[in-house]
Amino acid sequence: MDLNWLRDFECLARTLNFTRAATERNITQSAFSRRIKALESWVGAPLVNRAQYPVQLTEAGTQFLPVALGAISQLTETRQVIRDADRGGRRFLRFSALHTISANFLAHRIDQLQEKIPDLHTRVVSDSLSTCCELLVEGAVDIMLCYYHQSVSPRIDETAFARKDLLTDHLIPVAAAAPAHAQGWDLSRSTGPAIPYLAYEPSSFLGMVVDSTLDNKPLHAETIYIDSLVETIKRRVLQGSGFAWMPHTAVARELASGALVPIGDDTWRARLSIAALADPATFDPVAREVWDKL
Repeated sequence: MDLNWLRDFECLARTLNFTRAATERNITQSAFSRRIKALESWVGAPLVNRAQYPVQLTEAGTQFLPVALGAISQLTETRQVIRDADRGGRRFLRFSALHTISANFLAHRIDQLQEKIPDLHTRVVSDSLSTCCELLVEGAVDIMLCYYHQSVSPRIDETAFARKDLLTDHLIPVAAAAPAHAQGWDLSRSTGPAIPYLAYEPSSFLGMVVDSTLDNKPLHAETIYIDSLVETIKRRVLQGSGFAWMPHTAVARELASGALVPIGDDTWRARLSIAALADPATFDPVAREVWDKL
């Protein structure tokens, strides 16, 4: 038995789509299918009816799903209890957050919270959106922070959690000032050399937001680099390698200092919100106070 098999099965039971589930689990569809078959072999019965579209759980799958969810939750919670005990029994409030939110928003917000709640101890897991969602669903973290956009939502069953919008952010096309001015980089331009473009992975949340923002508008640019991390792309932008869409919270200082400049008007921008998701029913008094003050 591999715990990932149970996580795969939970994802497939929720999406009822092998392609989407494989994308969420960040593995190829063929590898995902092999792991589901391995789980079925371990159980000793088919868990999914692949002859239907969308796929459906078999009777055995329906019976096994709550057991799988319970096992994931119990293992995760027990691991955390053991880790907390190893730290002297001190209770840590657990967050999951996208890397850029963790670095550019959450760290400062936790500083503010600890001034108001002296006995607050926190543990932050900075990771991809799929992993952050997975940790929240499994009960491995108390609060998840992520981006929301009107056209793109996190891959999670929101009916199971409370949501709290914390901050309005914007995704802005920016470039280093020197090459932008020297070469006349402007997204409204349709002639001349194509602007070098540093893009997000198309399947990533920000990649999908950019695609929604473009909405078939002509982009006079050439993609020269693709990555899923905002901070990695930001370094290349600052080096003058090209332009990229950046959350304003991630580049506010560089824009204020003039190191970076926008290269498109408001029609090329996307409005985002930084939101927190949690299940308040599981909160202790400290977690409740943090949620209220977050």
